Amino acid sequence: MAELKATHLTAEYRRELLGTDVTHPRMSWRIESDRQGTAQKGYRIQTAGENGNFAEPLWDSGLCESDKNVLVPYDGPPLSSCTRYLYRVKVWDNFGRESEWSEPAWWETAFYDSKEWVAQWITPTSESIDPQAEPAFLLRKPFSLKGAEIVSARIYATAAGVYELYLNGGKVGDDELAPGWTSYRSRQAYQTYDVSAQLQKGDNTIGIMVANGWYKGRLGWENKANHYGDRRAVLVQLHVRYNDGTEEVMGSDPTWKASTGAIRFSEIYDGETYDARLEQNGWSEPGFDDLSWGAVERLELPLTHLVAQENVSTRVTQTLKPLAVIVTPSGDTLLDMGQNMVGRIRFNVSAMEGTVIKLTHAEVLDKEGNFYMGNIRTAKQLVTFIAKGEGTETYAPHFTFQGFRYVKVESYPDQEKGLPPEAFSGEVIHSDMDQTGAFECSDEMVNQLQRNIVWGQRGNFLDVPTDCPQRDERLGWTGDAQVFAGTALFNYNGGPFFTKWLRDLKADQLADGQVPFVVPNIIQGYSSAAWGDAATVIPWAMYTSLADEQILAEQYDSMKRWVDYIRSQGDNEHIWDTGFHFGDWLALDAKEGSYMGATPSHMVTAAYFVLSTRIIRNAAKVLGFEEDAAYYGALAERIAAAYRDEFITPNGRVAARTQTAHVLALVFDLAESKDRARIACDLNEMIVENNYHLTTGFVGTPYLCFALSDNGYHETAVKLLLQKTYPSWLYSVSKGATTIWEHWDGIKPDGSFWSDDMNSFNHYAYGAVGEWMYRKIAGLSPDAEHPGYKKVRIEPDFTGGRLSHARASYESMYGTVEAGWTFQDGEIRIEAVVPANAAASILLRGAHADEVKGSIKDEGILSIRQEAEGVRVETGSGRYVFTYARTDSTYRIYTPDMRLSEVVQWETVKQILDRHAPGFSDHLNHFANLPLEAAANSPMGTAISKEQYEAISRELSQIRE
Repeated sequence: MAELKATHLTAEYRRELLGTDVTHPRMSWRIESDRQGTAQKGYRIQTAGENGNFAEPLWDSGLCESDKNVLVPYDGPPLSSCTRYLYRVKVWDNFGRESEWSEPAWWETAFYDSKEWVAQWITPTSESIDPQAEPAFLLRKPFSLKGAEIVSARIYATAAGVYELYLNGGKVGDDELAPGWTSYRSRQAYQTYDVSAQLQKGDNTIGIMVANGWYKGRLGWENKANHYGDRRAVLVQLHVRYNDGTEEVMGSDPTWKASTGAIRFSEIYDGETYDARLEQNGWSEPGFDDLSWGAVERLELPLTHLVAQENVSTRVTQTLKPLAVIVTPSGDTLLDMGQNMVGRIRFNVSAMEGTVIKLTHAEVLDKEGNFYMGNIRTAKQLVTFIAKGEGTETYAPHFTFQGFRYVKVESYPDQEKGLPPEAFSGEVIHSDMDQTGAFECSDEMVNQLQRNIVWGQRGNFLDVPTDCPQRDERLGWTGDAQVFAGTALFNYNGGPFFTKWLRDLKADQLADGQVPFVVPNIIQGYSSAAWGDAATVIPWAMYTSLADEQILAEQYDSMKRWVDYIRSQGDNEHIWDTGFHFGDWLALDAKEGSYMGATPSHMVTAAYFVLSTRIIRNAAKVLGFEEDAAYYGALAERIAAAYRDEFITPNGRVAARTQTAHVLALVFDLAESKDRARIACDLNEMIVENNYHLTTGFVGTPYLCFALSDNGYHETAVKLLLQKTYPSWLYSVSKGATTIWEHWDGIKPDGSFWSDDMNSFNHYAYGAVGEWMYRKIAGLSPDAEHPGYKKVRIEPDFTGGRLSHARASYESMYGTVEAGWTFQDGEIRIEAVVPANAAASILLRGAHADEVKGSIKDEGILSIRQEAEGVRVETGSGRYVFTYARTDSTYRIYTPDMRLSEVVQWETVKQILDRHAPGFSDHLNHFANLPLEAAANSPMGTAISKEQYEAISRELSQIRE
């Protein structure tokens, strides 16, 4: 490793940012160092024009004495449109070292002014093609370039619909389903493509295919189409630069021509029909005969709401081969992809002309092993291919995607002899975010759960965070995204993804602050607690995970309008008791026939009212809005007081005896400190009474294990995680799930289904438990006071039993962060990796400072102190390993599988208990996996006094193995 080096340069989160309209791109870099405890003390940035002349830079920041190396904004002269800029960085560290200049990186601008569009929105005339015709439109334009050498060429393109762009016979770029789905009435994205290598001197041809997509196609379960418009259109602009310094610009206009081709039908929900006999070979190449093609006309669509693409592109990110070919009891022939995936099937076939091959996609088989489409509802998920009969033909659909594991194949040649699996492949499609997080532990079923969480995110993060990818829905439900945001931002870098989606949320938010149920909004439903709170929760999650202060600034008005709207509702400004709310959606304690759990919806509204108000208070502090911070801070405390008056009894009990009600009171810090122990104990006992099963829904589930772990019941939380019987996270794993289910019992123990109405098998919300796994089991989390993992909290909790190791890693903006622990040879081993220019606070749980071995004297160690829970080590950057004798931090010392039946020194523990509280050991033995405080305060058994508890604690803390 070099002594000191700036690496991994990015602009707006991307290594190569092609086509941006950001006026001050934010640059980030990592620091590599051969010394522990390295911190940046200063940086210098230089920006150059396309010539890369850093000797005369466009902007030179000079030496900036700062430790900031994440999202540092460009602060030079105004940028020009359609221009590439190079930048480089050097850094100084706390050891007095100066790095060399980094390798240059670049960003490239698109348009800063809508007047720079010379292109026109065009569509086939109604005389040439019926605007409501189902086939995809083909539009083309031949053109000639002068003889000078081409230096660079860019196409800027978008569509009212979804499009694919072609140039001289080849597809341009690798985007799928461009331009993506935005709140089209307010914001429409366009893409930038580098086509320098595809152009040629002389004759060239641009071609573009466009289908309905989200703009015009059927969306929602009410069978409605044309949500944004009733005519497809395209907008294409080409810029060519020559070595003689000249430039040509040409755009779509009424001189283009239009036709249709092989794509006879294509819809998001229903699939695609492709008739290869109707292919117009060479249609996007020079010399093609288009005399029979029809005219196009200008369509009056706005240019002012066009924005350069903000999100990462949707792409094919992985290819899967079929796991098996299955013939079902009913005689269907299926491909089993081995994974519930989102994307499409590509296949090769040699068949007679006119052969019709059908692929129908589904997620699961029924209990008899037959193909099951009931939960897909009205979505057809049908791909139909008609062969032209010329050699080996290859096909994959263009403008649709399916959610599936199983594919029913009909009429493939010689199918009765068996399908050739090598002819088929599954192409996984989603927003191509950088994967950042990893987690694994000693329980393989939990590892499968983690894989299911990641696959659920991949399947549903397709330009918007959809609820499900298979049925007639696939909408950006705000509640689902809100509860999953923390997990999502660990698994992938969601900076561009959520930035784009939050701008859509703000665009679709009503003037009075109401937030829609889905974003982009096509169902006209607004303002449910926990759903609308996506407006506050997700920007704050981005800030803590990515140190993205700008997203707080951008969304701050939206955040305030949401809370101010809540305050305006009803007669009591501190209790939101009006309107419709989803409540604890799909909780198992719901009344028969209801989707809403038993937790009163007004408890949910009040809890989230406090949460969102506190988030605004915190955001105001970050942004320097001191008056707002004071105002919303005081408001939050009044709301919390009103909550306590309304929902917590004078003797400190939560008014509703549901798991979710207790979870919210604890995690949202709604109870007074004197009542927390009782509320936590009550929550724990509800779970114990339910034989360690949960009953929570969308609202309670993400926070359930946090409520337990943070209040003395981590062992119960771990037991919940490891529970394999219904309802539990591992129940679906035991049933072969490869993604997260919408319902705890989507498939019941007898193999029957929960319901056809609403039973997705790829629905990420309950995967929000991932955030607890990463933060509590592996112990890796950001510190909101030092966001973006500038300071890392590494506090693994291995006291929950049954796990012998766990590890998490995260590719932060600063570099790789790791936390892991292992039980080995009677010792606990804690490992941590902290990137340069970051720091960590590491808890060695249950340790005593004089017994810790390993990295305790390393250069990067800043301080060591003994705390009640163990040893706290503050470190700078570096790799650290600590080992110490394995002991429990309260009262038990376990063997590796942590079972009470194998407790070490139990007789010694029993003597101490009996000495101070006769008979209490029998009670404690009854609560095998409760910590001392929980067992002592349990109303189900013998209580002990505070004095007895403290005396027992003092002696137990001295026990050593």
